[in-house]
Order: sequence, then C-alpha cells, then structure tokens
Amino acid sequence: MMTPNMKRRQCLIGACGLGLGMALGAAAEAPPPGSIDTEPYPRDASEALARLKKGNQRFMDDKPLHDRQKSSWRSLLVETQKPFATVLGCSDSRVPPELIFDVGFGELFTIRLAGNIIARDVIGSLQYAVRHLHTSLVVVLGHESCGAVTATVDEMLHKPTEPEYIGALIQLIKPGLGELDLKLGRDTLLRAAVEANVRWSMRQLATLPEGERALREGRVTMVGGVYELATGHVRFLN
Repeated sequence: MMTPNMKRRQCLIGACGLGLGMALGAAAEAPPPGSIDTEPYPRDASEALARLKKGNQRFMDDKPLHDRQKSSWRSLLVETQKPFATVLGCSDSRVPPELIFDVGFGELFTIRLAGNIIARDVIGSLQYAVRHLHTSLVVVLGHESCGAVTATVDEMLHKPTEPEYIGALIQLIKPGLGELDLKLGRDTLLRAAVEANVRWSMRQLATLPEGERALREGRVTMVGGVYELATGHVRFLN
C-alpha cells in the first residue's frame, strides 16, 4: 500500500519526466547572432565545458577576470541574453556558480535550490534554458558539506527527524544514497553522499526516454561536478 509521501514523490517525478522530455527533445541550436558578440560563443558543449574549466582555474589561482560586470557589458544584455551553459546547483551561499567559474552577467543560466534536487520547478527551468536560450551544456553541481545531503545521511543513520518541508526535501535525495556504506567514517561517508547525490540527479534526468535519446544524439550534453570548499576546485565526475 502506498503512503501519501510515496504518492507525492511519484507524482513529482512523473511531472519531471514530462518536462524533461520536452526540454531535452528541443534542439540545442546556437542562438541567432545578436548584440553580445564581444567573445566567441562556444560552438558546442565541449567548448562550453572548457570555458568553465578555465574560469574555475582562474578562480582557484586568485586571478579572476571580472570583465563581465561593468555597466558597458550590462547594457548589452538589456534586449537579449545567450548564456553558454546551464548550471543546476545548490542554494548554499558558498557556491555561487558565476564566481567559481569566473563568468559574468548573461553567461550562465543558473538554477539553485537545496541539494541540487530534481523537482518540477527545476524541470521547467531546464526546459526554458534548452528550448528558448539554446544551452547545449547542462552541469549538475554539488558541493562538499551540503546541508541537505548531510540531513539525509543523518536521517538514514536514525538521527532526529527534520521538520516537514526539510523532510520532503530529504525524501527526494534519499533514493540516490541507497548504495552508500553507512559504516564509513563520517567525513568519508558525507563526501561519498555528495557525489552520489549529483549522480542521482543526473540519472533521473538521463534515464527519461526522450532525455536519453537527446543525450545519445548529442543535442544536449550533461556533466556532473563537486565543488571543493577548501580549494575552490570543481571536480568534474567521469
């Protein structure tokens, strides 16, 4: 017999599947030429990912460019935008994608919520990014010491439960942590849980039929990464 929580989760994932199919089914073609042409637009997802990696290296080296923040640049964005990647990340105040990838206004379409979970609103945002902004690269970005992931692990270890709405968030993360060895040391366990949660979000998106087809055909590329708080490095997953 299904519990109310199980029904709500199945309805949520069902809605996600419908939305992602529409999103990833849309061709991620390059946007038409516009007024923002001061830097070559990445020709494909590979070039977009390379730009993110270079920006993260500058961030780690304390050599950010900060060349996309001035009023002269912002004026180019009044009528249009063409971000070169979409980043699904966590709401944590320590992990702002624009800073850790050293990009400026108009260069990333960011979706941030606790635990970088897959939910209906996330799918709607992804659909908009792919269909209307034509971003062919989607990055699912987790980070060390994620509070939502930590709360999920604590519940799995039979620690005190969280309030209702945090509990609902936990229920969306928990299925992706089912294969963790809960006997690991706490630090090791939490690091493994963060990576598992990133892979869980990716798996939910990639295993939907239309999403799988779009990824296979190369119309959309999806990668996962984990941000290391101490170093500033984004470790992209294989």
